[in-house]
Amino acid sequence: MKRKQNYFLYWAITVGEYMAGRMLLSHNFDLYDQVFEELTGEEFAQVFIDELNSKEQIEVGFIDNPHWNVEIRFSMSEFTPQKIGELCAQALKKKRLQEKTETATIPNILILAGKKTTPPINNAPTSLQPGEWGVDVVETASVSTFLTAIRWEERIYTRAVENIFKIELLNGN
Repeated sequence: MKRKQNYFLYWAITVGEYMAGRMLLSHNFDLYDQVFEELTGEEFAQVFIDELNSKEQIEVGFIDNPHWNVEIRFSMSEFTPQKIGELCAQALKKKRLQEKTETATIPNILILAGKKTTPPINNAPTSLQPGEWGVDVVETASVSTFLTAIRWEERIYTRAVENIFKIELLNGN
């Protein structure tokens, strides 16, 4: 781990922070069947720490913020935000597969991401800043019901296509 931390520090200094991608994750738990328990903020963050910190040029940590639980920093030359989103979906899927009972169905997992294009709410280190990605990681029984409830299509209608993405893993697939 020491080599990786030194590499990341070298990379951040060499490339410059402006080249580093930053993504903040929140957890939307929309399951009521009680097969899977809602994760605490720390448990949620640990899912991504365990899976992504082993990859070169990705750093993941828990953050204490009213909305965001996880901060991911990554090399924009090595990863697209969409690729990081896919890795996040797979990490949560792996966690739920480990908890799955014989009769349980893996929940639908959505990664709903938007690039911040408006001024920040504040300049706190745990706040989403312009140019960074805010990602809602959703576990839901019904993708269509959830997306309708949050009015997803209305929310993205005026957004530039390069500033949003959605990833769906339906029942873990």
